[in-house]
Amino acid sequence: MPELSRKEKTEFNKLHKRLRRNVGNAIADYSMIEAGDRVMVCLSGGKDSYAMLDILINLRLNAPVDFELIAVNLDQKQPGFPEHVLPAYLEAQGVPYYILEKDTYSIVKSLVPEGKTTCGLCSRLRRGSLYGFAQEIGASKIALGHHRDDIVETLFLNMFFAGSLKAMPPKLLSDDKRNVVIRPMAYCKESDLVRYADHKQFPIIPCNLCGSQENLQRVQIKRMLQEWEREYPGRTETIFRSIRNVAPSQLADVSLFDFGSLSIAEDPDLHVPGIQVVNL
Repeated sequence: MPELSRKEKTEFNKLHKRLRRNVGNAIADYSMIEAGDRVMVCLSGGKDSYAMLDILINLRLNAPVDFELIAVNLDQKQPGFPEHVLPAYLEAQGVPYYILEKDTYSIVKSLVPEGKTTCGLCSRLRRGSLYGFAQEIGASKIALGHHRDDIVETLFLNMFFAGSLKAMPPKLLSDDKRNVVIRPMAYCKESDLVRYADHKQFPIIPCNLCGSQENLQRVQIKRMLQEWEREYPGRTETIFRSIRNVAPSQLADVSLFDFGSLSIAEDPDLHVPGIQVVNL
């Protein structure tokens, strides 16, 4: 990290403490990490996963429980992917790691027509590979680098394009019940992570497979939220709070609330006088 002025050091220390506090609170609120856990930290080469690993390493130094961190990168065989960057970084950090090689790039390019969105298929293939590898290495938790803004964006993606009211939970049991996924940065703002990555000068690796797709639905949602945030500062945080403050009886899902049994309570001791009509 470059030499900082006193003011820059003060600002960075505040930022670091805020991120540590947010990650620590999320871990505590959702019981994300427990004694003896072997946490597989999924490292993509982007700012979010770098920050997640860095903060978890820092938190582990003073954590009340002992747990293990193992970094895992999925090399999807994208053309021009700098294979040396992550191993060099992780060795310098002293973090045990695996590089899992799966040519999902060729699969995606062969199945998705030119110009169509690749993210959906790419995400499913990546998730399947990582889930399976977690079981191979005996990981009890899989840590993903999604932050608060990702969660809010997913909420609106599902509302606008899938007709469902759901987002990304901070903690998730996989469909096959064999993996627990955690998102330690669920309380962290993306803008804080951008600043943190700039300060730490992480060796960022861009995603060339889908990063240039400007018309992605997620990109459109992000722009919408950024506009809202400029016009009404704090709106994204308010929306995120609403995800944590759900009232099923005020929605319309009959599987979550028993609307059919609603009825007026009858009190035999309650006397309701008749209505008297008064001519004026």
